[in-house]
Amino acid sequence: MTTIVLADDEALLRKALAALLPLEGDITVLAEASDGETAVEATLRHQPDVLVIDLEMPGLDGLGAAAQIRRARPEQVILMLTRHARPGVLRKALKLGVQGFVSKSAEPAHITSVITTLHTGKRWIDPEVSALAVIDDCPLTDRELDVLRVTGEGYSVADIAARLHLAQGTVRNYLSNAMQKTQTHTRHEAARYAREHDWL
Repeated sequence: MTTIVLADDEALLRKALAALLPLEGDITVLAEASDGETAVEATLRHQPDVLVIDLEMPGLDGLGAAAQIRRARPEQVILMLTRHARPGVLRKALKLGVQGFVSKSAEPAHITSVITTLHTGKRWIDPEVSALAVIDDCPLTDRELDVLRVTGEGYSVADIAARLHLAQGTVRNYLSNAMQKTQTHTRHEAARYAREHDWL
């Protein structure tokens, strides 16, 4: 039997998976969460074998939740569901220690199979996700992507520096480099460019 916590802000999909996954295999859903904060709380409380979490959620997203959980519980196995397999996101997730990456359009039987695979200590990245990572042509460094990601959320340079624990001058340097590489004139344009190219 594999226990999971299921986190997705789309109630219909979350309820469908909660009902279907146990029918496809020996899976018990310990708790459901509709946002990242609740996912962190539920995972730390229930300590499931696998956390199944949506990447794109309002507020604290899947990556943010995974980072918090891994800090508190480094051994936690995490399967991330996504509609947009962006290479930059995949890299960041893997660095956080996320063991699995699956498309939200996958059949419940496939998701169940991946959950079981992860529970045995293996990794799983859907082929289309890994193919995107292989052809990634992003010229930006991970730190440049980090500052653009926070810029895209509307924060000032001072706020970005505080959130990423960097000096403001360092943030400005990263933003300047990112604008040069994307041939844009403002940090917001650079962030938009990076998002449009699926680097964030």
